[in-house]
Amino acid sequence: MTWTKRPSMNSTSETPNGSARSQIRDFSDCRNIAQGAVFIIASGNSAKGFPIEQFADIPMITVNGAISMFMGTGIKPFFYACTDTSFSLQQPELFAYAMRTSQRVAVWANQAQELIVEPTGDLYLLKKAPKPTLTEWLLRNNQDLVRNRAVWGSRNRSIGFSKNLAHGFFDARTVLYLALQLAYHAGFSKVILVGADMNQSAGRFYETDGSSISPCGLDQHFHSRILPSLKLMSDKVVGKEFAVYNLSPSSRIPSSVIPVTTLDKVKAIIQT
Repeated sequence: MTWTKRPSMNSTSETPNGSARSQIRDFSDCRNIAQGAVFIIASGNSAKGFPIEQFADIPMITVNGAISMFMGTGIKPFFYACTDTSFSLQQPELFAYAMRTSQRVAVWANQAQELIVEPTGDLYLLKKAPKPTLTEWLLRNNQDLVRNRAVWGSRNRSIGFSKNLAHGFFDARTVLYLALQLAYHAGFSKVILVGADMNQSAGRFYETDGSSISPCGLDQHFHSRILPSLKLMSDKVVGKEFAVYNLSPSSRIPSSVIPVTTLDKVKAIIQT
């Protein structure tokens, strides 16, 4: 099955049976459409204790199987993101629920071509930030793509943070990092991470002994990609206009990179 864009900014794709699917949007359509606080709901085991319904009036971005926390709550995620192309096969019920309930969905183009359940919200197609030419690398004149200042040819040269997803995003081998870039792109100024444990051995809060277990590469990529990316964000992006807090008391992310907070403090953060 293939789809093509209309001449206009937006387009419509087709389902495998040929019926019309939700609008495909350009990321420019959702840039700076929000403000204030947002929760990012991730899959770490510590998310079990998060009272999601107490914060139903605050926008929420969620990823992969963390959508299960929204079941039975009536809360519709502001954004749902999935970069794991096999997730819809491993967890079809959760993925279908995300398509039906999320206000916006971000997936790869090849995922969009194979969607079985039609998203009820807007559909956005992910792409990676382009590799810079040597001239672009030296001039560093694209303020929307914050890149690591590693030497030319270094593997760490591909580490960065996108402030504008119309230019693509930087992949840190965890969908949580995409969610952080989504939060900035949309205009949020205060981000509270839920379930950002980064602890592979602790598992995901929605997985049980009898359920399907999706592969996990946290241990493999934590020191080489994940932590360096988060450090770059902390050093070059976080500031007066963009703050990030971590609700996980057992996170591998150092508090010097993302400060740990509590529910009581979060309530105050949201109100300020």
